[in-house]
Amino acid sequence: MNNEKPTIHEFNLDIIYEYFSESERQGPGNCKETLKALGFIDGLTEKSKIADIGCGTGGQTMVLGENTPCEMIIGVDNCHDFIHQFKQNAQIKNLQDRVKGIVGNMENLPFQKEDFDLIWSEGAIYNIGFERGLNEWRKFLKPGGYIAVTENTWFTEERPAEIQEFWHKIYPEIDTISNKVAQMQKAGYLPIATYILPETIWTDYYTWQTFRRESFLKKYKGNKTIEEFIVSQQYEAELYYKYKAYYGYMFYIGKKM
Repeated sequence: MNNEKPTIHEFNLDIIYEYFSESERQGPGNCKETLKALGFIDGLTEKSKIADIGCGTGGQTMVLGENTPCEMIIGVDNCHDFIHQFKQNAQIKNLQDRVKGIVGNMENLPFQKEDFDLIWSEGAIYNIGFERGLNEWRKFLKPGGYIAVTENTWFTEERPAEIQEFWHKIYPEIDTISNKVAQMQKAGYLPIATYILPETIWTDYYTWQTFRRESFLKKYKGNKTIEEFIVSQQYEAELYYKYKAYYGYMFYIGKKM
């Protein structure tokens, strides 16, 4: 393996969307960890509103719907197919009256100032950038409202060149825990909780992909672009198992000051 392999961002979005469309979540995470993070949020009532930005098909959004009394939870994603599946999932769980999915871009959200009591984003804020997301989304929170996001983070100040170069190419904003917390404070939030998500969110994520890669290659047999995409996903998984001591997802939870 070498660092000349293409990264996920070099492929057509339609390929990426289809590949991940059959998963409950489009990134590392699970119900247990969503509930753990939700436990740090105080004051949600039947009048509260939540926005889940970069919701995908709504795995975590449905957990929020089932475990809060909130009047409305809005999931936003720029993939029409994800939102279509989101709406089906809400109906299956009988949450369609409170949990709504809309197609939208996190860089230009269709919300009003101080609309929400809580902004949620698991595995998605990197699309706009951690610091930019914290700053631009803050205006949508009511005073004292919360933000809860997961972010890929370095656990150490130094790390091997292979993994350093890989993540710098994919996401140059990856940084250490202390720097991420400082960015949250600078953006106008009081840090409430910061903790590492367990390895199981990654191993489950990559185990699912083992089977998905096989079916995807079978469906698109002979398609060189798909084959390159699968190689890139395999390489990412191999790097995680090799260098998991150096990085992983953190939950960052802050309160608007």
